[in-house]
Amino acid sequence: MIMPRGHQLLLPANPLFIAFSLLLALLVDMVPVGRQAWMPDVLALVLVFWNVHQPRRVGVGWAFVFGLLVDVQHGALLGQHALAYSVLSFGAIALHRRLLWFGLLGQAVQVLPLFLLAQAISVLVRLMVGGMWPGWTLLLAPVLEAALWPLASWLLLAPQRRPPDPDAHRPL
Repeated sequence: MIMPRGHQLLLPANPLFIAFSLLLALLVDMVPVGRQAWMPDVLALVLVFWNVHQPRRVGVGWAFVFGLLVDVQHGALLGQHALAYSVLSFGAIALHRRLLWFGLLGQAVQVLPLFLLAQAISVLVRLMVGGMWPGWTLLLAPVLEAALWPLASWLLLAPQRRPPDPDAHRPL
């Protein structure tokens, strides 16, 4: 694949850093700040990021497992978040080649429908089993997740960036 202009050549992703970032995102989602419908799902954001940048390491299976963990922690219907995260991961992996050609703001616009779809699946499953409507503020969560995409990209790609080390024998 030819690298787009202006993109920096990155070091390989460390699997331990990937696991650490996913576990940290899970812990952030478990912080007891109250269940508000408008709060962004940090784990979904980090899952999509790694699905886009490392689709062979973080796939639909990991999304399903993390979804089950979130279901157990929230006391939700078992499989509600697992289904939403699996669909979210599948969509991110399907779009990952095209998504990387856009800038960060273009990527945020491209992942917004994925976050909306995952939120819709989660709400539909909740409503099908007799749950209450959480209100229209739930539409704010996917928008906030998409707005956090540039920050998440900057933070999660930081360990992979090469230090500027000009060398006449190594132009990359």
